[in-house]
Amino acid sequence: MDWVAFLLDLLKVVVGLVIGGVIGFFLARKYMKKYMKENPPINEKMIKAMMMQMGRTPSQKQVNQMMKVMNKNLE
Repeated sequence: MDWVAFLLDLLKVVVGLVIGGVIGFFLARKYMKKYMKENPPINEKMIKAMMMQMGRTPSQKQVNQMMKVMNKNLE
């Protein structure tokens, strides 16, 4: 058995897996960022409901501030 050829083949497989993992990570990251921008996990209605459950009547200014903070964290 030719050990040099075996080790080169093994190295090619390992390098291919690493490169595939890195490319897959960045593609998945890009897809998730796009998805979160198009479908935000929280909206103004949810913020108002959350504040009402805490016993506060939120003003539109407070809701806008919360939305700004949420959007800033998504980017």
